[in-house]
Amino acid sequence: MTGSDVPVFRPLPAPAGRTRAALPVLALAMASALLAATGCTGVGEPKSAGRTPTASAPQQLWAPKTPPPPLAEPNSKVTDGVPSPVRGVPRVPSGDIHQVSALAIAKARLTTMTSPLDEEGTDKKIKDCTTAGQTPCPVQKPQYRDMNGDGKDELLLGIASGRYFLFLWGFTVEDGRVTLILDQAQRPLSVELSGRDVIVREPADKGYDIRRVYSWDPREQAMEERTFEYLESSSRK
Repeated sequence: MTGSDVPVFRPLPAPAGRTRAALPVLALAMASALLAATGCTGVGEPKSAGRTPTASAPQQLWAPKTPPPPLAEPNSKVTDGVPSPVRGVPRVPSGDIHQVSALAIAKARLTTMTSPLDEEGTDKKIKDCTTAGQTPCPVQKPQYRDMNGDGKDELLLGIASGRYFLFLWGFTVEDGRVTLILDQAQRPLSVELSGRDVIVREPADKGYDIRRVYSWDPREQAMEERTFEYLESSSRK
């Protein structure tokens, strides 16, 4: 619905001779509505509506330094087996994922996979890594953000593969165990964090890009694709 489609409600004129009598009734009705809207019942303190996520500008991650990737495939979801605990990672009773090395989590994740990431030798490169975010390690700089609203950070990793591909892995701590909550393969023009959302933009056909938004799904206990849409290509702007 656009702004022009939003209906505008205007009060009806009061019948002649009843304007003064209607004012106290109208004032009482407005006061009651205000009390209901603010959660005040006249007894005790006002009730909180809950914590609101802090608004923030999108944060650009892992900007590609290669030519634009090939056209994206409309269906590239790789969510089978998510969420799932990552074997080979120490337990984290505190729930603080910062206590475990991001690179150690990436290496442990490889051991839970039934097939190699690709034919580019990315698996071996990860195993040979000593520092994430530094060439030639394919594990990009780790990113931390509270993505499920529990007040604790989750870990987001980007795994570069070849010239175009980027594997997106997300992890949280569930009952003291590091758990995979996001597993995607992308050919991104850009990856952004905005609030609790992961936003990926990929090239599409005929002058358009695909925009995917991954958000926390409390029922699935994982990051799920919430938005899939075509936008005018960013190269035209």
